[in-house]
Amino acid sequence: MKSIQKPLAVACLDVLYAIVAGIIVGTAYFFFQNSNGFAPGGVGGLATITHHLLADRISWSILMIAFNLPIFILVGAIVNKKLGLILSVYMIVQSLMPRLYEALGAQPYCLAVNGEDFNIVFACIATGVISGFGFSLMLMRFGASGGTYGISALIKKAKPEMNIAYVSFILDASVVFIAFFVYGMKITPTICTLLNLFIANIIVDHGLSGIKNGYKFEIITTRPNELADELVTRLRRGVTEIKVHGMYSDTDKYMLVCIINKRQIGEMMKIIKRYPDTFASFEKVNEVFGNFKRNV
Repeated sequence: MKSIQKPLAVACLDVLYAIVAGIIVGTAYFFFQNSNGFAPGGVGGLATITHHLLADRISWSILMIAFNLPIFILVGAIVNKKLGLILSVYMIVQSLMPRLYEALGAQPYCLAVNGEDFNIVFACIATGVISGFGFSLMLMRFGASGGTYGISALIKKAKPEMNIAYVSFILDASVVFIAFFVYGMKITPTICTLLNLFIANIIVDHGLSGIKNGYKFEIITTRPNELADELVTRLRRGVTEIKVHGMYSDTDKYMLVCIINKRQIGEMMKIIKRYPDTFASFEKVNEVFGNFKRNV
């Protein structure tokens, strides 16, 4: 019985992730992107541009589903059935959120504020930040976040030797290029499209780098026991000791390795300064796995 319950619980959690991510991205698109004269990247950007060209005669939600759903169906049939289903749920929720907000009488940013207060740059920044968070959820859980991934996966399946990184670049570059002509050959919508892509990618990068990031210190010392005891007591961090040999002094020494969080760097510096014969260097680590607790 337990063997059946566990896969079911994982599947339910996967669907919940897709729904939450879809709500977040759909919210960003309704309030800050759809009505504000710029496009997001990838396949969604092409759907938004088509919506603008058709002068709103066809719903943005329908175009988003029409552009993306066939890709995800192919992903499910050719690449991975579960992933295709999850991406379909994510896209349907994302596409229907604007319709829900309209039914509730909500107004996008451009209408909710006075005309004099509206700023398209603020709109594209908000779109990038909020949608980037939704993309991060999908990428962390499933390694995919939209139609661009679906196209890349299908190409990779057909031609494994191809570098699919170019697919995302070409799609995003195409959206930026087309946006310039679609939005009246004005530079502002084009810059906003670029800014939106840039900010969303930064948010995604931060999301994928992990919440548990830290700083790894490598400390060379001749007094490992005293220093290690102080680090464990004051910083409440584990310390690893490695025996090393100093080539310049031709003496045996010890290297202590300790990972801390950002707020503890100053305290670490104070501790190290009390040991004049100690040399230390540190670097940022983007993700820490295992028994690493963010104690303060």
